[in-house]
Amino acid sequence: MGDVLRMYSAGSALTCEPVMQGLLNRAYRVCTTRGSYFLKHHFDPDTADPAAIERRHLATRRLADLGVPVPVPLASREGRTVAVVGGHAYALHPWIDGRHRHGGQLTRPESARLGAVLGAVHACLERVMPPKGRTRPATSPHPVESADPADTFDLIDDLLGRVRRHRPADAFDELARHRLLERRALLEQHADRRPPRGGSVGWVHGDFHPFNLLYKDGVPAAIVDWDRLGVQPRAEEAVRAAVIFFVRPAGALDLPKVRAYARAYRRAAGATPSELSAAVHRVWWERLNDFWMLRWHYERRDTRADCQFPAASALVVWWTREYDAVCEAFTA
Repeated sequence: MGDVLRMYSAGSALTCEPVMQGLLNRAYRVCTTRGSYFLKHHFDPDTADPAAIERRHLATRRLADLGVPVPVPLASREGRTVAVVGGHAYALHPWIDGRHRHGGQLTRPESARLGAVLGAVHACLERVMPPKGRTRPATSPHPVESADPADTFDLIDDLLGRVRRHRPADAFDELARHRLLERRALLEQHADRRPPRGGSVGWVHGDFHPFNLLYKDGVPAAIVDWDRLGVQPRAEEAVRAAVIFFVRPAGALDLPKVRAYARAYRRAAGATPSELSAAVHRVWWERLNDFWMLRWHYERRDTRADCQFPAASALVVWWTREYDAVCEAFTA
């Protein structure tokens, strides 16, 4: 840490506390003789290339110039925003005093503001990202093939076997088994609704959720963690973000807040109701076939996402039952 701080002329460390919310990288609040900083250790190999980090930093600086609430990374004495020490990449940012807020803590007007913020991110990214930096043109087909239910049935069988073999059995195993059997029945019923390729793409944040947005005095103050910046379906990011922010503990979505959010997003991003409708269908199918939390738990022995599983798994069931109401909330 001393080497990194010297490269940024950031003073000598007084305290260092880990920031615990991240799942892929490591971060710390560092107080020095010069002030307070957010130190990020880019640990995830998929996003830790220093040149790629520098490109993302350039994008966030341009977004900040357009008024998007993005913290600008600090530059070292050599003008670099990434420090490589011992083969590891680090970046230093000013510390922002703010807090995370989930959808249950937002009013409807604040939910609309959230949608407008994400819409502004998407619209401004199209302005600041040079065309030569695109990985695909904005009119290209959907970049990801939707999940094949045959593969999902195989995965469900594998996970059920892992649940049976887990000893000693616990309450999480019981819930996992219930949800796996339930999901298999839903897939058997809806296997013919697999979405086709198609739809427009654009630049997206890539990981927009409550832990990557800081509020200060009730206003969004900083969108952080741009490691997944890339070209993907924009409307799908809007839907994914909404179902994370506005899911209730029992698994239902707060549809009045979703409606306010989606209307503001469409205005700010210039998105059409038909784009949101197609995105709702693809994200619903994605959730119907997705078991990443159970895979972390049983394959990787990583329990950090366990607390999210009850609401996330209940959401799929509720969403399938209330499919038309969810579509209406995003498109009306």
